[in-house]
Amino acid sequence: MTDPTNPATSGPAAVNLAAKLASFDELWAQRTVADVNDYEVKLAKLHGEFVWHRHDDTDELFLVVSGRLTIQLRDGDVVLGPGELFVVPKGAEHCPRADEETAVLLLEPAGTSNTGSAPGPRTKLPLRL
Repeated sequence: MTDPTNPATSGPAAVNLAAKLASFDELWAQRTVADVNDYEVKLAKLHGEFVWHRHDDTDELFLVVSGRLTIQLRDGDVVLGPGELFVVPKGAEHCPRADEETAVLLLEPAGTSNTGSAPGPRTKLPLRL
């Protein structure tokens, strides 16, 4: 028998993005909510400007859940609203910027650093929700 309060014995369940987003407040700190093969599905809350960086070995998918996100690229910006996504190509320098609090879903290989080629004080390993 399954016990829904015990993750070890509960059956399959949908991931409620709104509930997961409501469970944390920290900005620019990714939270892993699911795994797809060797990829992690992550949520993050963003506000302000991040750091210019690139991911040399992987593309990075951003899907805006709420708010607006500008992906600054060296050759122009991509502005995303709710329900819109953009894939930053492998090796492309980019700098996410959110002028208002914005919630995003990210898809990238497990273990990908949030700051890619620019490790520093904003580098954080994703926590699992």
